[in-house]
Amino acid sequence: MFRGTVRYASVHAHLGRTASRRDDLESLAYTLIFLHRGRLPWQGYQGDNKSFLVCKKKMATSPEMLCCFCPPPLKQFLEIVVNMKFDEEPNYSKLISLFEGLIGPNPAVRPINTDGAQKIIYQVGQKRGRLTIDEEDDQPKKKVRLGVPATQWISIYNARLPMKQRYHYNVADARLAQHVEKGMADGLLISCVASYTNLWALIMDAGTGFTSQVYELSPSFLHKEWIMDQWEKNYYISSIAGSSGGSSLVVMSKDWIDQGPGLESGCELVRPGTGTQYTQQSYKVSDSFPFKWINKKWREGFYVTSMATTGSRWGVVMSRNAGFSDQVVELDFLYPSEGIHRRWDSGYRITSTAATSDQAALILSIPKRKPGDETQETLRTSQFPSTHVKEKWAKNLYLACLCYGRTVS
Repeated sequence: MFRGTVRYASVHAHLGRTASRRDDLESLAYTLIFLHRGRLPWQGYQGDNKSFLVCKKKMATSPEMLCCFCPPPLKQFLEIVVNMKFDEEPNYSKLISLFEGLIGPNPAVRPINTDGAQKIIYQVGQKRGRLTIDEEDDQPKKKVRLGVPATQWISIYNARLPMKQRYHYNVADARLAQHVEKGMADGLLISCVASYTNLWALIMDAGTGFTSQVYELSPSFLHKEWIMDQWEKNYYISSIAGSSGGSSLVVMSKDWIDQGPGLESGCELVRPGTGTQYTQQSYKVSDSFPFKWINKKWREGFYVTSMATTGSRWGVVMSRNAGFSDQVVELDFLYPSEGIHRRWDSGYRITSTAATSDQAALILSIPKRKPGDETQETLRTSQFPSTHVKEKWAKNLYLACLCYGRTVS
């Protein structure tokens, strides 16, 4: 989390991302708009989730809405800034030139008239003859942050050796057991679960590496007593999902032998010794995305291994000895496309995802053992991606995780 003034902070600062020059410019834009209007739309929020509410409002407020009572250059400035890429070099001369019509040609009347300002004014003046707003727009640029909010399926595909995989979606509670039993009879185990409204999606395949599996459909979100009972039987949480009605589907799996009893600590549950490569497991249910808890657990050697949501609540499972050397979170009120591609370039791969109607969170990890084929693809679809899944199978790409929630179209 960032330290600073919430009112003027950039969206990326709210979301816990590394700051760059675009964030300084975004904060400058909010400051200028505040000085012109006397107020910003996200002022007045209070409480522990103030930063969440302010960030949500910033993401939902378009430059047109925010600058509707401002001179056009402020809107143009903000539009350019919020669509800059992380490592993009700002064209300061271009940005300054936007305001020349407001300030006037005489440098003596400018509010701040320093030697440094005069040098920049001179540079802008030299470029005035050839500088236009569309100078860099000859090539179409993909907008980083502007778009229409949507709710969609987010599906992640990994390259695997050929294997059998099966999916079911729009599964009602009453039909879940028959799909699971049929899959297990065919040698398949559950690799991923998700939910759309109050229906379930189920992915089963032959490549989980588990030897045994149990699951529970509960009217509550992550049934504590059942989870602790299964920890005692050497199972660990391998996949979770939550419905919009508050119920949950928890899958727990077993491989090797176990080493110890379970513990409880407040609203966080901890299991030391889970019977697989994991040596300890913990989970937390939170009314907002639990950034601070995740950071604390990272320092203790845990990594996120499963996530789910119900309504605006988040459930996050973290495990020790998860096979990762590093891990990051990409959290967004739209969809963190830029962040995902930047992390891919640095060797990270998506290992877990979940979303509410407001936010999407993707966990990206660096595996300790580098896979032979690092290919990973993502899709966002309005309907369950059944056709796309079959197309991916033909290329030996298999569903690794999926969720339904906030994206951008």
